[in-house]
Amino acid sequence: MTIQEMPGSTAYRPSPPPAWQPRTDPAPLLPDASPYRVLGTGAAAGADPALLRRLYAELVRGRRYNAQATALTRQGRLAVYPSSTGQEACEVAAALVLQEQDWLFPSYRDTLAVVARGLDPVQALTLLRGDWHTGYDPREARIAPLCTPLATQLPHAVGLAHAARLKGDDVVALAMVGDGGTSEGDFHEALNFAAVWQAPVVFLVQNNGFAISVPLAKQTAAPSLAHKAVGYGMPGRLVDGNDAAALHQVLGEAVERARRGGGPTLVEAITYRMEAHTNADDATRYRGDAEVDAWRDHDPIALLERELTARGLLDEDGVREAAEAAEAMAADLRARMNADPVLDPMDLFTHVYAERTGQLREQEAQLRAELEAEADVEDGR
Repeated sequence: MTIQEMPGSTAYRPSPPPAWQPRTDPAPLLPDASPYRVLGTGAAAGADPALLRRLYAELVRGRRYNAQATALTRQGRLAVYPSSTGQEACEVAAALVLQEQDWLFPSYRDTLAVVARGLDPVQALTLLRGDWHTGYDPREARIAPLCTPLATQLPHAVGLAHAARLKGDDVVALAMVGDGGTSEGDFHEALNFAAVWQAPVVFLVQNNGFAISVPLAKQTAAPSLAHKAVGYGMPGRLVDGNDAAALHQVLGEAVERARRGGGPTLVEAITYRMEAHTNADDATRYRGDAEVDAWRDHDPIALLERELTARGLLDEDGVREAAEAAEAMAADLRARMNADPVLDPMDLFTHVYAERTGQLREQEAQLRAELEAEADVEDGR
């Protein structure tokens, strides 16, 4: 028996609205009929030149980062690398719209967003090399660990954002997920809780067309993934995911809305994964070269470069400077990743729990005994 059911109870009993009565007008929540764009439209004239140049430099750096990480995988320096080539605009914009105190909740494909947020590229790749549970301190970086299970980071983002609001902290959480993650239960639960609690969180869905090999049409019959926002009671925004300026504007507006107490927003960015899902995937089995080539004409770097060149904001020297800075980053990453790390197997048990459980202590003792036995054999004892 609950308190409200007890005889004589004076506990508060809220009166819900009738089930047929909408709790909010759905019209303002609906996304646009087509993805919002800035580059190549009249809206581009109002874009900040300094911001556009910074976005360009970050995109060029991000493309080179993706290429270098992919090469490291082929060389055996990484166990796996999910490339975000073609999706750099989503990655960069997500990082740049956040303030220092805000939190980023990335998925496994979002190492570029983590680097654009300011994290050391080597630390961003440590998990994918298999050296550590995660390669950085989440609290210090304000970046949650790279999340491999689909969409499980979304409820965590909502929880952190809700807790920050209750404490009165000026914090917004931005959670990134792929279109495949929207088919998971965690996606539904996160959006539902976020809307009910009016948590200061922004969900960025990078719709790159495929959940590994499953096309979007086999995942949902909705008009768009952004339309799903309406069912939870939050605004849905549909944006060109290769238009860095449009993404920065839409995500920036969503972040500031959340910061003002306006609640969550679901942003769907239409983009494309130019490379395979990971180095373990053969993308030619489920898509053709013609489809990939068509998207090359809508490359995020080329779109922004055209805009900057047309407005006289970028010349050959500027292109060369961006490329040289990106190459310097890649050379440093290559050199540091080619150095064999010094690892302690006992670190497996570090930072798992604040206080180690009995089972964890038992496993730790077992591993220590095995390592000591191996050392004795090597010493000939």
